[in-house]
Amino acid sequence: MDEHLDGRSEIVARWPRRDALKLIAATAAGTGAAMLGLQPALRVTAAGAATPVAGTPVPRRRAFGGGVRNVVLVHGAYADGSCWTEVIERLQAAGLTATAVQNPLTSLADDVAHTRRVLALQDGPAILVGHSFAGTVITEAGMDPGVAGLVYIAARAPDAGEDYTALAKRFPTPPANAGIVYKDGFGALTEDAFLNDFANGVDRVRARALYAVQGRISETLFGDRTSVAAWRSKPSWYAISRQDRTTSPELEHFLATRMHATTIEIDSGHLSLITHPHQVTELILEAAGSTVAARSTSA
Repeated sequence: MDEHLDGRSEIVARWPRRDALKLIAATAAGTGAAMLGLQPALRVTAAGAATPVAGTPVPRRRAFGGGVRNVVLVHGAYADGSCWTEVIERLQAAGLTATAVQNPLTSLADDVAHTRRVLALQDGPAILVGHSFAGTVITEAGMDPGVAGLVYIAARAPDAGEDYTALAKRFPTPPANAGIVYKDGFGALTEDAFLNDFANGVDRVRARALYAVQGRISETLFGDRTSVAAWRSKPSWYAISRQDRTTSPELEHFLATRMHATTIEIDSGHLSLITHPHQVTELILEAAGSTVAARSTSA
């Protein structure tokens, strides 16, 4: 028997009873997970996070049948809303409504205001997703009453009023930092830094196209601080990028643990939303279903 499957009470506690018993029975009979249409699951750590466990399956989602049905996706620095295309296609196929925000990257206040305008257009509660710098945006905008949960993808997650730059200096400096060049009050990554650090792991043709449309950030953007931390009161999920060269993976681990987020690790660079859209989408679907379950339990 797989060493991850000998805690049967853990299996039953995590999954719907029918699926849990199905797995236990199949394991005892030697039936492979693939025969059951199952896939890798998440293991919750002592810190309250979760990481992938090889060989531990959960029911494969073939259609999204319930939960929060709106997802608002926020891009970070050096990017735009098109970075979410692969994730959007998968969310739509699952029956969700997905909307990508096009942030101006001029100030945190401007990005938050624009994100709130998009949230106001939703016809019900939404999952708010942020990549990279957008983690700061959703940390502030996530206090909106229409936000049911937060998903961070290799993202910043500052506390209220926190000096994030000072926090980041406690961790290894990512290579991309050396490639930021400012001119006339706005900055961008050099081509070398963009292709090899920001977009490492992305197909080179796609990476060059992304470089051509990269968003310019204001010189003061990274110094702006949040006034609140939505992750302190909203359920949160986090996807760590193990090969990240733009944000330190060690810092991502710290942020995910601090917020007690349900956490997965993806063997990707900073742009996992492009290189690993299936895993990112699955995490968002997990959040969309779990937030409803949590509200039902507390009702």
